[in-house]
Amino acid sequence: MAKATRAAFGETLVELVDEGLDVMAVDADLAGSTTLGKLGAAHPNRLVDVGIAEQNMIGVASGLALTGRTVFTGSFAVFGAGRCWEQIRNTVCISNLNVKVCPTHAGITVGADGETHQGLEDIALMRVLPHMRVLVPADYQAAKAAIRFAAKTPGPFYVRLGRETPADVYTEPFDLDGEAYASVLREGSDVTICACGVEVAPALEAAETLAAEGISAEVIDVMSVKPLAEDVILASAAKTGLVVTVEEHSIYGGMGSAVAELLAERQPVRVKRLGMTTFGQSGAGMELMAHYGLDGAGVAAGVREAIGK
Repeated sequence: MAKATRAAFGETLVELVDEGLDVMAVDADLAGSTTLGKLGAAHPNRLVDVGIAEQNMIGVASGLALTGRTVFTGSFAVFGAGRCWEQIRNTVCISNLNVKVCPTHAGITVGADGETHQGLEDIALMRVLPHMRVLVPADYQAAKAAIRFAAKTPGPFYVRLGRETPADVYTEPFDLDGEAYASVLREGSDVTICACGVEVAPALEAAETLAAEGISAEVIDVMSVKPLAEDVILASAAKTGLVVTVEEHSIYGGMGSAVAELLAERQPVRVKRLGMTTFGQSGAGMELMAHYGLDGAGVAAGVREAIGK
């Protein structure tokens, strides 16, 4: 049964503590929503709740990291990345601290909470920071792998998690290894679709639709937005000659921008970016995905437009 990526957060931290890792978490009065309450229930001395004070959350996490612990923070992306950006920059990243920023409500699939709570700029905010690594997992299993990798790799991480339950992309547990992760989930020859997070499943759906129309789409899960798995993307772009990126984020500064920058420098091909160009609005998460052309049908339409069909 599919689960939201946020469901992996608290339970994976419990597993890591049980395995002997010196992991702690700091939350800002959202432990139920972030699922960090599971860590607090299993190991009460491993969770600190600072109340509705997200900037404080980063300060406390930084102090704990300086004692040698691996520290995770939880909030909504618009608060945990946006409201805390200065603290993340000046305290976590300048000192290269072992703090993992993992908001569990990112993108328009936050849903009915509306535009004030739908963080669409967080990947851009985090990828610009020196030392910060950015992971955007596609589903529950990918989220567990990302959290485990972040816990066992020194330095700052941003792991983008979501409220909505996406379709399963990975059916079995797996581990991340190497400097950056990207996986070719479907081979193709006419166009490359680079997707991250909850957009990976719609990209695969779109590829299936396009195949029935005679369009062969290669689909890459770009979980590691920073650093990019450059060789995987470059090889696919060289093969297809056309790249479409899709993300539940602004097209400015996100994964699509990262891919476009790489290709402009090393493998110039035509690129079309699918994503958000406005603030969101209140509504059911999946209805919003369809409204903004980010469901399977919308991705397929975007690819047709890029190809000229």
